[in-house]
Amino acid sequence: MGADAVGVACLAGPVLAAAVVMPPRARRIPGVRDSKQLTRAQRERLFPIILRRATAVGLGAASVAEIDRMNIYHATNLAMRRAICRLHDRDHVLIDGLRVHRFEESVGPYTAIVKGDARCYSIAAASIVAKVVRDRLMDRLAPRHPHYGWERNAGYATADHRQGIEEHGITPLHRRSFARVRAVVLGEQLPLDLDDATPQPVVERHSVLLPA
Repeated sequence: MGADAVGVACLAGPVLAAAVVMPPRARRIPGVRDSKQLTRAQRERLFPIILRRATAVGLGAASVAEIDRMNIYHATNLAMRRAICRLHDRDHVLIDGLRVHRFEESVGPYTAIVKGDARCYSIAAASIVAKVVRDRLMDRLAPRHPHYGWERNAGYATADHRQGIEEHGITPLHRRSFARVRAVVLGEQLPLDLDDATPQPVVERHSVLLPA
């Protein structure tokens, strides 16, 4: 089983994780690799093929409220645990990133692989599933909050999203614990081109899962 999370660096929306079990010794699906290396059209084409070929697929998410309450590191791990724990018949789990403190207590034996979405087939498949599901979610949310371009940026800190925040403020779906969003809440001004998608930690630092 491979698992990965997406949306870690976004300014808005949940973080979403997927866990995918691919049949052992089955022929690999051509084109499956790290979702960040694929276009949206390529991911959408691969998504139904992965669902058909996979033995099992689990999804998990952590909400904006959970992200702001526990910080993005812990929320990402929570989403991963939820996705993995939806699949009960698992012998070993492969995750993207570094080892997570006490993660094994929830998911059982696992191996953390740095850049796993580029090195491991099942993790790459999970990254595609998670990315497609999250992008579609942000597509559905975009018409409710039309000033931020979520149908194009999926909540990431692109120029149009940051400009929308500067001009129209924030929504309940924005992560208030992130610097760009918090600045608006506090009435502060930040340079529009500042790349501040990285959240400010509210607890001690840990090694964070690689964003997908």
